[in-house]
Amino acid sequence: MRTLSGGNQQKVVLGKWLASDPRIIVLDEPTAGIDIGAKSEIIQLIRTLAEQGKGIIVISSEINELLAACDRILVMSDGRLAKEISREALFPGAAAASDESMQQAEHRIQEAIQEVRVHV
Repeated sequence: MRTLSGGNQQKVVLGKWLASDPRIIVLDEPTAGIDIGAKSEIIQLIRTLAEQGKGIIVISSEINELLAACDRILVMSDGRLAKEISREALFPGAAAASDESMQQAEHRIQEAIQEVRVHV
């Protein structure tokens, strides 16, 4: 496995976990340090697993990754839930996320994070 790229190493690790058929999967920075093609594949895998009914928790500092992978985004502060944002709230009435709607959604998340920081 040492000779594989970072993205392929990530895929092998995910494959090992999925072999046990877990109901819930926690992924902490699942695309850190991998190329954009592998990122896209892992995000698609996350979406597919969620569609199959798996519970997926994605912890990420990359807002674009969260927007692509998640149905809900939870903003945490001091170990507590400070804000919950649904995909519908981020992309109101949008069937698919366009570049413009992605920018607007990212702005909404940044506002939510700022709001949490102000109230802490």
